Amino acid sequence: LETACTSIKHGLTDHSPLKIKEEEFDRLLQNHAATFVTLHKEGLLRGCIGTLEAYQALITDVSEHAYAAAFKDPRFPPLELNELAHLHIEISVLSPMSAISFTDEADLLKKLQPRMDGLTIEDHGHKATFLPQVWESLSTPEEFLTQLKLKAGLTSSYWSSDFKAYRYSVTSFEE
Repeated sequence: LETACTSIKHGLTDHSPLKIKEEEFDRLLQNHAATFVTLHKEGLLRGCIGTLEAYQALITDVSEHAYAAAFKDPRFPPLELNELAHLHIEISVLSPMSAISFTDEADLLKKLQPRMDGLTIEDHGHKATFLPQVWESLSTPEEFLTQLKLKAGLTSSYWSSDFKAYRYSVTSFEE
């Protein structure tokens, strides 16, 4: 959390994420991990950026995603200094994704575990993910999947035999 905050502050002055010297951190933070950094301001989403697959050290991933959530999320303008005091940071460390086997949409809905599963869907070049925390606002599997389809640029009723779904869990912590 301290690194995420420092990276955001660094971005306000230097317009880049904090450069991390991985060897200066605990070995656990040097392990490769996929993370999302979510920012809230006064209870509302202010930015969320991450990756689904581990490709760099956890500490570096957090630094880069904290900066990106504050300044590069295309849904929001870049963070300004006067917003910093009102920012709430949450970090989610993702487990590896695993494919879900299902026969049709009803079968997929039965296999979803509300409040536990993060879900990634993809089909014909469309792809989107929801972290498990999204279950707080979309509490039924039907709502969750429908909104995820819309996020992916599909219609709410879209289905095809090529539809793929992957689940993952997160360990999250926040200020």
